[in-house]
Amino acid sequence: MANVNILAVAVAALSSLLIGGVWFSPILFAHAWQREAGLTDDQLRKGAGKALGSALVLALIVALNLGMFLGRHAGLAWGAGAGALAGIGWATASLATVYLFERRSLILIVIDGGFLAVSYAVMGAIIGVWP
Repeated sequence: MANVNILAVAVAALSSLLIGGVWFSPILFAHAWQREAGLTDDQLRKGAGKALGSALVLALIVALNLGMFLGRHAGLAWGAGAGALAGIGWATASLATVYLFERRSLILIVIDGGFLAVSYAVMGAIIGVWP
């Protein structure tokens, strides 16, 4: 834990929520994601606060894990690159494996996996540049 900047981890986790807010908004992928996930407006409204709070806790876990992996002196390029690789190679590949067995669409894999890749890359960049 001594090699992890806790403030950078917290900001990185918050960045994930901000990216998700835009990614899953009508500006980008809200309608396609909602259709492909099979969720109604009422389903999304119910328990939204709990989901957001849980997402923050999980984003903190991801950012802390990434921070421990990167260490204090990763730099921008390695931080963003390692984050993107983790987002694509670990998170998205694992998510896609589950989605394939759940018979979910390729569109949903791309939307959710794209969010993870972008989010992890930004988290890695924040942690990398903030020793």
